[in-house]
Amino acid sequence: MKPTFISKDKNEVRFSMEFSGEEFDGAIIGAYRASKNKYTVPGFRKGKAPRKLIESHYGEGVFFEDAIQQLLSKSYPNSLDELGLEAVAQPRVEFSDLKQGEGFTVSVTVEVFPEFDLRDYKNVRISRVEAEVTDEDVTSELEALQKRNARIVVVDRPAKEGDMVLVDYEGYVDGEQFEGGTAERQPLKLGSGTFIPGFEEQLVGAAAGEQRDVNVVFPVDYHSADLAGREALFKCKVHEIKEEELPELNDDFAKDVSEYDTIEELKDETREKLVKSRSVSAENQMKNSVIEAIYNSNDIEIPTAMIDDEVLDMFDEFSQQLMYQGMTLEKYYEYAGKDEDALRAEFWDDAKKRVKTRVLMLEVAKKENIEVPQEEIESELSRIATQYKISPDKIREMVDSGKADFIEKDIKMKKAVEFVFENADIE
Repeated sequence: MKPTFISKDKNEVRFSMEFSGEEFDGAIIGAYRASKNKYTVPGFRKGKAPRKLIESHYGEGVFFEDAIQQLLSKSYPNSLDELGLEAVAQPRVEFSDLKQGEGFTVSVTVEVFPEFDLRDYKNVRISRVEAEVTDEDVTSELEALQKRNARIVVVDRPAKEGDMVLVDYEGYVDGEQFEGGTAERQPLKLGSGTFIPGFEEQLVGAAAGEQRDVNVVFPVDYHSADLAGREALFKCKVHEIKEEELPELNDDFAKDVSEYDTIEELKDETREKLVKSRSVSAENQMKNSVIEAIYNSNDIEIPTAMIDDEVLDMFDEFSQQLMYQGMTLEKYYEYAGKDEDALRAEFWDDAKKRVKTRVLMLEVAKKENIEVPQEEIESELSRIATQYKISPDKIREMVDSGKADFIEKDIKMKKAVEFVFENADIE
């Protein structure tokens, strides 16, 4: 079998594969041996009937589909390799007439990885991003650390904004209690904006043990259509008022929250961490600027199949994020007023940009002969095995079956990003 290239239109390629009568008959015999146990012929136990009797009983083409599948499972990948093509979607195939003992032709149409002339990927001009850390930045970090180590203490005074209150409430609309509008000893931070607009503000000034009526109007875009835009009365009782008690920023604080003995040492370490963090952030911003410039300089026709696959991955990622937040897709659709098609459409432009960026960086790797040593692939696979608690045997199966190809591509892309950044002209 030898493939024959027919045509290419943008990223869609057509080619044919011709099989001889001998190849077809051999595949039919293989299909018979593999599936004969599925067929019953009177007078024979399953799996014991001769091929000709099964064909006579079920039709001459009973084994054709399995035979063609056997031929294509080897010939199609080999044809792609021989023609130098990288398919990015399932192929569409058409067959000439099939008859035992005679050859036939398979016509294949498939979307392939885009080919293009990469432009302007060296000496990209970008502006330097400075990793500046001020005294105010250090103070802000220490104050955040101070708040994280604050004690929550009960206070005997009226509630003010920023306090945490424990409150009972019952919600009424038109004098009738509504479902979901009741709670006991509900913790609520005044000024947090987590409740209905206007609710928290009306509890400012309340004392422990006090009962208060709170009047609000539900937002017109409230997730429950029965309550959206309607006036409501909440009968509230405040049980307790608490406030944050901040520790002093002194040497004792430094000893309590770190390995350092003085607040000055803690400040120095905080500054050092900020410098490292902002240096990484600044470098990433500059890398993104380089990639953006290369992206804008290269006009590529991206195969629809690649974008569709990326949209599917983004959809799965989004579903996982919702699940971690305790929300289902159905609930999200209800709250957001969307459906699955609308959500996928929102992902499209971002998916196209992601795919084009990957294609560009892989082309950089190809142009610059960037290779990935096997030990780097093994190291990354080991990291994945540890992170996702996959057995080493499973990882080995991935490598042996060729499913680890994406690991090599991912490492190549990272190396390509480093290359274009190192070769950029940073002003």
